[in-house]
Amino acid sequence: MEIKAIKPSDTWQIRHEVMWPDQPFEFVRLKEDDFGLHYGAFENDKLVAIVSCFITKDEMQFRKLATLHSYQGKGIASNLLKYIFESAKEKNLRKVWCNARTEKKEFYEKFGMYDTKQTFTKAGQEFTIMEVLF
Repeated sequence: MEIKAIKPSDTWQIRHEVMWPDQPFEFVRLKEDDFGLHYGAFENDKLVAIVSCFITKDEMQFRKLATLHSYQGKGIASNLLKYIFESAKEKNLRKVWCNARTEKKEFYEKFGMYDTKQTFTKAGQEFTIMEVLF
C-alpha cells in the first residue's frame, strides 16, 4: 500500500460510492475542497481509500475518510489515519478532529480519539465530534 497526495476531484467517486450513494454526486463535493490536503491509499496503483484534511490555525479537521467496500477490514483506513496524525504532529498542530458517524465511533477511539459528546444529524445520519490532542 502506498499513501500519497491526490487532487480533490480524485476523492469524489469514493466519497459518493462509500459514504453517500443515495445522494446526488454533487453532494460529496465540498466548497472548501480546493483549500484542503487530500490523501489517497493505493493498492497496486488503484485508489482504494481517501481522506481530506483542513487546517485552521493549530488544528486539523479530517473529513470523508472512506475505503472502497471490497478493501475494508484490511487496515487501510487505519494506515491513512496514522499517516495524517503523523502529518499533524510534524506541522506542530495541537488537535485533530472529525465528525464521525456515530456507529463508527469505536474505530476512532482505537487511535486515542475521544467523544466530545457533541452530536448532530445530517441527511439522516447521526454524527459525533471526535478529537485527539497532541
